[in-house]
Amino acid sequence: MAKGGLGSGLDFLFEDNAADVNVKKTVRMSEVEPNRSQPRKNFSEESIAALADSIQRYGILQPILVRPYGGIYQIVAGERRWRAARMLGLDEIPVIIKDLSDLETMQIALIENLQRENLNPIEEAMGYRELMEQFGMTQDEVSKTVGRSRSSVANALRMLNLEPEIQEYLEKGKISIGHAKALLGINGKKLRMDTAAKAARGLLTVRAVEKIAAEETELEPEPFEMDNVTLNYFKEVELSLSEMLKRKVSVKFGSNKGTLTLDFYDENDLSELAKRLTW
Repeated sequence: MAKGGLGSGLDFLFEDNAADVNVKKTVRMSEVEPNRSQPRKNFSEESIAALADSIQRYGILQPILVRPYGGIYQIVAGERRWRAARMLGLDEIPVIIKDLSDLETMQIALIENLQRENLNPIEEAMGYRELMEQFGMTQDEVSKTVGRSRSSVANALRMLNLEPEIQEYLEKGKISIGHAKALLGINGKKLRMDTAAKAARGLLTVRAVEKIAAEETELEPEPFEMDNVTLNYFKEVELSLSEMLKRKVSVKFGSNKGTLTLDFYDENDLSELAKRLTW
C-alpha cells in the first residue's frame, strides 16, 4: 500500500513481533485496556493463538503503543499482541507510551490495520466514516492520511449504503467486494436483498449480479418514500437548475440511486449545454 500522512512514519508498528524498537517501559496487563473505538472489531482466534506461540518462544519483541487514558493506558496499536499476551496469562507487557489525541489515536489504529490488510471491507469503511464524522475530515483528507487513493476511500464508503444483512455477508466473506459493488447497482431493495442472499449461498457470480442490475431497468421501479424535507430539497434543485440552465430539469431518486435529466432541443443547444456544464 502506498504510504502517506501519518503512515509514512509508522513502519515500526506494522510487524507482529519484530525487535526493531527499544522497550520504553513495562506495565501490568491490568493497567492496559483496548480501544473500543478502534476500526477492527473481529479478531481471528487462530491468528492470535499463532502469535501467542511466537511470543511464548521469543517473548514480546515489539512493545505495544499506548497512551495515558483515565489513570491507565489505552492501546493505540498492537491489540493483537495484547490479546496474545492475555491468552498466555502474562502479568506484564512492554509498551511505548505516547501522549496522543483522539484523532491521532484513530488515525494510527486505522493505518496499522490497513497496512496489515486485516480489516474487512465494512470495518475499513466504518473507520473512514468515523474519521469524517467524528473529526470533520473530508474524503480527500482521509485518503492522504491513510495513504489510499480518494476513489478507494469513496468506494469503501459506498459499502455502508448496503443493508445491514448484506454488509454482514461482506464482513463474513460470504460475498466479495465485486458482488457488493454490483449489488449497489440494483435499485430495488427486495431484488437487491434476494440477489445478495443467492450470491451468499454461492449461486451467483459477480457477472451474474451485474447482469441482474443491468436488466433491472426493464422492471417496474420500486416505490421509494421520501420525507417532505427531502422532496422539497429535490424540487428546489429542479427549480434552481431550470432557472439557471433555461430548460426543463428533472430530479428523481430511488432507494439507492438517482437521476438528473436535462432537456435539450437540438444539436447546437446540446453543445451549448455541454459547454456550460464543463466551464
